[in-house]
Amino acid sequence: QVKPQFESRENKICAMFTAIIYNTQVVAGTMYFIKVQVSDNDYVHLKVFQALPYENKGPSLESFQTGKTRDDPLTYF
Repeated sequence: QVKPQFESRENKICAMFTAIIYNTQVVAGTMYFIKVQVSDNDYVHLKVFQALPYENKGPSLESFQTGKTRDDPLTYF
């Protein structure tokens, strides 16, 4: 659901966009830290906020880190 947000902010189209692993942090909603494969050897780390259900809002891309590899640890940022 956040692929269009990422593509817009990064100004590129991703043929591949596969979540590999994720962590969560509970705040006033849930913060997801997701490692996403965007090409054969390129990965990005996404920070995505999902508001509480009663707010009726979809996930929001808060920030991201590019230039990651499959072996880079997924950390809070």
